[in-house]
Amino acid sequence: MTQKIVAAACRIAQGSTGQLYLGNMQIQRDWGWAPEYVEAMYLMLQQSQPNDYVIAMGESSSLEDFLAAAFALVDLDWRHHVVINDSLLQPTDLAVGRGNPAKAKNKLGWQAQYKMQDVVQMMVKARLAKSVQ
Repeated sequence: MTQKIVAAACRIAQGSTGQLYLGNMQIQRDWGWAPEYVEAMYLMLQQSQPNDYVIAMGESSSLEDFLAAAFALVDLDWRHHVVINDSLLQPTDLAVGRGNPAKAKNKLGWQAQYKMQDVVQMMVKARLAKSVQ
């Protein structure tokens, strides 16, 4: 979903007349940065005893917040380019997803550094750089 949003925002900013079709804008997710999660996995593997950890940012933001941030980074108002499509609604979708990374912080010394806004910014920057190549 995040790649779909970022790709659409960048494509539209570069002149595409297409729109982005989405379902439930109110779902909330713990939007983390995968490279940080890989670091946490590495730290888990360094432990003398296996254990379960929740690797997460520990904060949730709505899909609408993610969308607004992505479009704002390319100087667009998402409301002019996004269509809510009821056929994309997933009634079984979890309303709020948020992890509690306290154990990872306490036992591994790991804590996510990047917040949702940072993740969106890095994704948009990477997508724009890719389209220039």
